[in-house]
Amino acid sequence: MSDEENQQMAPGLIQAFNPEEAEESAGGDARRRRRNQNDPIMALRKWTPKTRLGNAVMAGKIVTFDQALASRLPIREVEVVDALIPNLEDDIIKVNMVQRMTDSGRRPRFNVMACVGNRDGYVGLGMAKAKDVSMAISKAITAAKLNIISIQRGNGSWESSTGPGTSVPIKINGRSASTRVTLMPAAKGKGLVIGETGKKVLDLAGITDVLSRTKGQTRTTINYAAATFNALKNLNSTRISNEQKERLYIHKGRKME
Repeated sequence: MSDEENQQMAPGLIQAFNPEEAEESAGGDARRRRRNQNDPIMALRKWTPKTRLGNAVMAGKIVTFDQALASRLPIREVEVVDALIPNLEDDIIKVNMVQRMTDSGRRPRFNVMACVGNRDGYVGLGMAKAKDVSMAISKAITAAKLNIISIQRGNGSWESSTGPGTSVPIKINGRSASTRVTLMPAAKGKGLVIGETGKKVLDLAGITDVLSRTKGQTRTTINYAAATFNALKNLNSTRISNEQKERLYIHKGRKME
């Protein structure tokens, strides 16, 4: 495949149709394959797009996730996400077993919440249920990929020196049921000052420093993770002036070089 053709393809499709790059990346995807039970790169090789967005990605008209969002076309195929953001990592937030009593006895079902991200500006959260644990995990990861968003990061702490940062640029709130999470900018090197559930979401999003305050039932893992995710999502709907963007070094998606 020529360099010109590679430049007109999404990153995941380049890996799928370039055997050399696929072999180099095989080792790093071992953990994700065991959870998903499917190799995203192999799935892309067999992929036949069924939506307008999928056809645009396959044709090379859309090669980045930001372009996909700008098109305002709904993301209904998980292969679109795998093609545009190929190196996604996943983490299982919670696995619940629910038993239902029937005439034939107890029938267990599993509810799973999963989080995916590339640790560089993109994160997604999803839930799914199934009769089998592995199937529920696979469906939850797929739901998280279809719910992926790009987040805004910046340097909003007065303690930080000037320059780009990987914290939240402003104070922002998120809520899920009775759980409320407030994320606040932190200086570089402060770390993630938040509970373990929130750390999983922020870490996969690519945020390395943050201060937080929580209210409500924070022991409810699912609501805690959802509230943290909603806080990041609310950043995209907050009005920020151009002057603030320049002063706080706010950038959306991948980290600025």
